[in-house]
Amino acid sequence: MESFTTFDGLFHGHRPATGNAPTLVFANSLGTDLRVWDRVVALLPDTWGVLRMDKRGHGLSAARDTLSIETLADDAEALLDHHGITQFVGVGLSVGGLIMQRLALRRAGAMTHLVLSDTAAKIGSPEIWNPRIDTVRAQGIASIGDMILQRWFVPAYRDTQDFAMWRAMLERTPAEGYAQVCEAIRDADYTADLARIAKPTLVVVGEGDASTPPALVKATAEAIPGARFVEIAEAGHLPCVEQPARFAALLQEHVAA
Repeated sequence: MESFTTFDGLFHGHRPATGNAPTLVFANSLGTDLRVWDRVVALLPDTWGVLRMDKRGHGLSAARDTLSIETLADDAEALLDHHGITQFVGVGLSVGGLIMQRLALRRAGAMTHLVLSDTAAKIGSPEIWNPRIDTVRAQGIASIGDMILQRWFVPAYRDTQDFAMWRAMLERTPAEGYAQVCEAIRDADYTADLARIAKPTLVVVGEGDASTPPALVKATAEAIPGARFVEIAEAGHLPCVEQPARFAALLQEHVAA
């Protein structure tokens, strides 16, 4: 059973692996908390270990004065050490993919497989991020909620009852925490490091992703030696939400390879 608690202000869930089963470490996207993985985790074998966490300034995790992708990776490493996890599969969505790109190098001896979803080595530019940061700090996330959600989900999913849940999760994210993670994404560029990733890597993207379009994600996959690239139909920026069965199947296939 997965238990939820805090360590050094980091709210997280942990389920130890049984025997030689793998442990999966999940990192979330901007504007979501660890519940974004609920549907995928529910489809994984009960013997598999799980570690998932709320980023600083998101969900129930304590904020910091400033953030970077490196400090977010520090937090993930602190939880790995806290739970004595010496081998793991890194699974990162959007900004979580940036975090897992760092761990693939910083914890090269511990990460056995890498899964990157709807992410890239560089996401956006200051011209895109700075106005969003200023607007969120001045007017709150709800002021741009419609724009973000249209980029996250395909039209068919926006017509479901579930859609309201994700709007609530996004708009209840603390504005300063959201803005700080935007700054961390803006300032990160790990393009030069992609060729150094030596883990078996699966890169997936929703075919309707308007936040990290398939062409951008595919270019990232092509820069990682031996990486496999897959587009997921009928999904946008969060295929783990819109197509959890497909996502979980790809994940299990990759770990078993």
